[in-house]
Amino acid sequence: MIIDDEPLAIEVLESYVSRLDELQLVATSTNAIKAFELLKKQSVDLLFLDIQMPKLNGIEFLKVLDPAPKVIFTTAYREYALESYDLNVLDYLLKPISFERFLKAINKMPNSELALDISEQPHEVDEEPYIFMKADRKMVKVILKDICYIESLKDYIRIKTENEKDVVSLQKMSYMEEKLPHDLFLRIHRSYIVPIKKIDAFSSQGVQINGQEIPIGRNYKTEVMKILNKDESII
Repeated sequence: MIIDDEPLAIEVLESYVSRLDELQLVATSTNAIKAFELLKKQSVDLLFLDIQMPKLNGIEFLKVLDPAPKVIFTTAYREYALESYDLNVLDYLLKPISFERFLKAINKMPNSELALDISEQPHEVDEEPYIFMKADRKMVKVILKDICYIESLKDYIRIKTENEKDVVSLQKMSYMEEKLPHDLFLRIHRSYIVPIKKIDAFSSQGVQINGQEIPIGRNYKTEVMKILNKDESII
């Protein structure tokens, strides 16, 4: 079973599960409360569980399950790792999740019928980290290192990439801010998120990436300056 309040995150895990004959997806849910009711009626061997969810987060959810299935946490936040291992979870996957990392987590299942021989699975050796975004009625892979910046377009976002193939998706900036690795990307304006390593120059007014000037919002300035002045690797 997959529980995550982000439909796109569920779709990625669904695609991974569908590639393995050993796994059968019983159910998915974007709501922890509804998922709790589902688990009363349907037992599962393995639960993919997001941590940061409204009303009831994944850690709180796991604590009330009795008995609890084996759990693999999926999250964009590193800070929950220590607490999650205290709960005896199988693994802790940081988003975006690669297929190879997914396989390694599955292989920790103690049940020999579910444990997989990774050597027999197709590997994604040294694959660049990526995310999937819904655009043009399909899921589009976006390599993180190719992102120049992300811009809000009212109800949509535009991901500007180095290969000039922009991805426009019906999505909120807050979703992107949570989904992207916090050590690699920085929100500098209510309408812009930028990759820190791509910044060529910056001032208190804005940053420059590939010749493009991107403004720093007044409400973001203090935190942005603190981070950029601390990160000497981009200068």
